[in-house]
Amino acid sequence: MIAKIVQGRGFKGVVGYVLDKVGAQLLFAEGVRTRDKDTIVSSFIAQSSANPISKPVAHVSLNFSAQDAAKLTDAAMAKIAAEYMAQMGYDNTQFIMVRHTDRSHPHIHLVINRIDNNGKRISDKNERFRSTKICRELTEKYGLYVAPDKQNVNRHRLREPDKTKYEIYDAIKATVPRCRNWNELTVALEKQGITTDFRYNGNTNKIQGIRFAMNGYTFNGSQIDRSCSYSKLDFQLSQSQKPVLSAAEVSPKPKPKPKPKHAINLRKCKFSFERTFRFSTIRHRLRPQRSRVPSPTKKEEKEKRN
Repeated sequence: MIAKIVQGRGFKGVVGYVLDKVGAQLLFAEGVRTRDKDTIVSSFIAQSSANPISKPVAHVSLNFSAQDAAKLTDAAMAKIAAEYMAQMGYDNTQFIMVRHTDRSHPHIHLVINRIDNNGKRISDKNERFRSTKICRELTEKYGLYVAPDKQNVNRHRLREPDKTKYEIYDAIKATVPRCRNWNELTVALEKQGITTDFRYNGNTNKIQGIRFAMNGYTFNGSQIDRSCSYSKLDFQLSQSQKPVLSAAEVSPKPKPKPKPKHAINLRKCKFSFERTFRFSTIRHRLRPQRSRVPSPTKKEEKEKRN
């Protein structure tokens, strides 16, 4: 079980996407009127207007392995989705659950209002980290299929399209360390029969994703592996551009030992003592000696008065 979370600015587009898909089934709805798409959208907008934020939409797709298709009935998927939402903190807000059947693996779409029923914003802090942890726990709880590590998969037993997917994965992993930029990577992959296509955000030049094609099959980078998404590959290529430091530059220089805060310089101390002693002796010798006159006794004072 894998969750993909996307935040959005408007409800109309995402509601239309999940409901207009061929074979889409609305499994459950909470807090919205379900007469048609427009009433669902207006219900979401009415609640989100109580506390306007830039992205009030949370669109989550829960994807399951094709190995679990037999056990994942509509009721079972709705139950797992409801438990996922509760642990993510989406149990007191509007949402709809829509199941799609356009892929070989079972998956369900959740459209959620990030402004809850009390008008408060639902926190998205560390939501991807929390989502990964929750998906792992639910996978174990319901005995769902866990895909093995790609390094341990027997390539010879694979069938299409998985065979091509793993061939692309192996080629990317072997090629990326030898490339310094996207141009070098695309050329190197093309020599191996793999074409690369970038997906852009609308009419802008901002790259949003990447696709790889081979043997008539096309996959998004994240479908091949999470490490093959555009952002992850771009990061790896940027690291290859950094200059390699020598061993002398990498190894830290030895720091001088710090002196104790209250260290005593015996040499200075001895000199100061000798100078002070010498000066005190000379001053004592030069001081004039006062003659002491004995004070008269009481008897002498009395005789003097008389």
